[in-house]
Amino acid sequence: MTTEGLVRPDGPAKLTGAARYAADVPAESALAAALVSATVPNGRLAELDAAEARDCPGVAAVLTRADLPTLAELPSPPLGYPALPLQAEEIHYEGEPIAIVLAETLEQAQYAASRVRATYTGVREPIAFGEAEDVVPHSGHVLGGTDEEKGDAGAGLAEAHVTVTATYTTADRHHSPIEPSATLAWWEGEQLVLHSSVQSVAVAQQTMAALFSLPPEHVRVVCPFTGGGFGAKGYVWPHLPLAAAAAKVSGRPVRLVMTRAQMFTLSGHQPATRQTVSLGATRDGRLTALRHDSVNASGRAVDYLENTTHSSTWLYASPAIETRMRVQRVDRPGPTPMRAPHEGPGMFALESAMDELAYELGIDPVELRLRNEPDVDPMTGLPFSSRRLVECLREGAERFGWAERSPEPRSMREGNDLVGWGVAAATMDTFRAPSSAKVRIGADGRIVVETGMQEIGTGLPAMVQAVVAETLGCDPGDVEVRHGDSGFPPHAGTMGSMSAMGLGSAVQAAAREVLAKLDGRQGQPLAGLLAESGLTELEAEGRWSPEEDALAAGRSARYSMHTYGAIFAEVRVDADFGVVRLSRAVTRYAAGRILNPLAAHSQLTGGFAWGYGQALLEHSDVDPVLGRFVSKNLAGYLLPANADLPDLDAAFVEDDDRFANPLGAKGIGELGAVGVAAAIANAVFHATGRRVRNLPIRLATVLSEP
Repeated sequence: MTTEGLVRPDGPAKLTGAARYAADVPAESALAAALVSATVPNGRLAELDAAEARDCPGVAAVLTRADLPTLAELPSPPLGYPALPLQAEEIHYEGEPIAIVLAETLEQAQYAASRVRATYTGVREPIAFGEAEDVVPHSGHVLGGTDEEKGDAGAGLAEAHVTVTATYTTADRHHSPIEPSATLAWWEGEQLVLHSSVQSVAVAQQTMAALFSLPPEHVRVVCPFTGGGFGAKGYVWPHLPLAAAAAKVSGRPVRLVMTRAQMFTLSGHQPATRQTVSLGATRDGRLTALRHDSVNASGRAVDYLENTTHSSTWLYASPAIETRMRVQRVDRPGPTPMRAPHEGPGMFALESAMDELAYELGIDPVELRLRNEPDVDPMTGLPFSSRRLVECLREGAERFGWAERSPEPRSMREGNDLVGWGVAAATMDTFRAPSSAKVRIGADGRIVVETGMQEIGTGLPAMVQAVVAETLGCDPGDVEVRHGDSGFPPHAGTMGSMSAMGLGSAVQAAAREVLAKLDGRQGQPLAGLLAESGLTELEAEGRWSPEEDALAAGRSARYSMHTYGAIFAEVRVDADFGVVRLSRAVTRYAAGRILNPLAAHSQLTGGFAWGYGQALLEHSDVDPVLGRFVSKNLAGYLLPANADLPDLDAAFVEDDDRFANPLGAKGIGELGAVGVAAAIANAVFHATGRRVRNLPIRLATVLSEP
């Protein structure tokens, strides 16, 4: 038995169209829904004229606030946007739903929605990011403390031989999954059935039960396949409660599918940040102080905090560390986690500052990082459960040929291309959460695994097969994985890069219990063991959770748990026009034991593309007068294509973290996106002598005076 290069069992169904997504589920007599959205960023809804819309062909109903049931409050911590849809006259953001049209066809619903007329009162010019006060957030979206301190950072900076202080910005970005969010809802008496594109059927079930004051077992959520999420489908957004409420009022199933433009306002986004990093060091490159301040844009009703400074508390050894995070409450839709939240934007600032410090000191950027490698967690003193960053840096540097680098900016050139090499470290919190799974063995030896997880493109069914095959000694092809139904054993969610740890450990526990019940050993024929026991079927349910028995981030009571990586990038910059091209890249990662190398490499490739987009392409401008995202489409919002990316040399260094979970695995889905932007920006400086502190990298910055 081998799981090396294990292909995905969900592949044929997806390639042939057999895989059914939320919008594809048939439902007899289902009504199509279309949303009417607010066209102002604040104020109050004064009047809604739906007479013309109600007279349109095929329209069954135009539902307003007065027509829909009152929803209960969201459970704590909030796993949805607290400004519940169609519950108040107040407008919280442009694009907020103010009515829902139901019709026999989608085209009829959308046309009728365009005929609804709204008037507003109290509308004022929106407050933009950079204009509001920096405030301490108060919400369940805050992970850990907003302010952390060890030692005296002010004294450490004053005593330093060399200091660097700079401000860095990252842009508003959008998830843009290939499948828009969608929900099909119907009621069977007091039972609510939802087929919805989500990243956690468990979160959707618990949240919807709370909103409609139902027992959780009265809500069934089905989602075996999600066509990309990246965080956009992790929380409960307006389409879920609106579809359920409309189905309850109309007495018919309701299908509500987001348009691409609505995905820009009704499923969250990664908020813009402004971060200031101050580093102090001795002449030989030992840090004396690290200070990292950050503020991000947040919708008025949500207080979402992008925890950008957390990685600065564990990545480098420093006797003094001080971090501070704030939000600005501005007139815009609420942000949400987006692939590599927190460390994604935060490490751009920290790793850019480390590069600036290396040049000020005249020390090689790789060497500077090696000199500041900590023995224990710098903030807490906890031992690391595993930490192989040094190996990532050294192996990556050797593979890249870093020793051949000419250190002076603008010193490497080929024809009209200025050539630059840059490096950055990567790290991510190790999120862990409870998970469970059921393993069943039939008389023919076939194995069925049931779990509430959904496949969002990361290859989890193959991971489950790999764990069962390793535990029982069977062939992976003998394992059928059934998933994506709240009726199956619960899984916390396919998000936070935590499924391999939680779900994998739960599957392992269930498989081990089955083997123990059969008094068997790994690799023995299961059908024979069943027959010897006089059984035709045997099942066991396994559960795993971290010590805290809840969502746990990178620090437990005993260990500091994180993943690591090193990114080496080569750019070529046209000397006349400033066009930046990424010509090659080498990445090395330490992320626990790798269960399926083929799928893991795919995740690294996708993550790198994500970081490339952050570095060179992605930004979403907000109209200062209308308070709306300007380009709610994929024509004005640029994403990387295959032609943008070079061949990527991505690999893992050996790692195995049994302190994190019984499998020794960790998360990799988001790690590959971290540090890429910093490595590219540092390479641009090496090529041109122009320091990039604002993302994405623009021609004007590259062409400006050094």
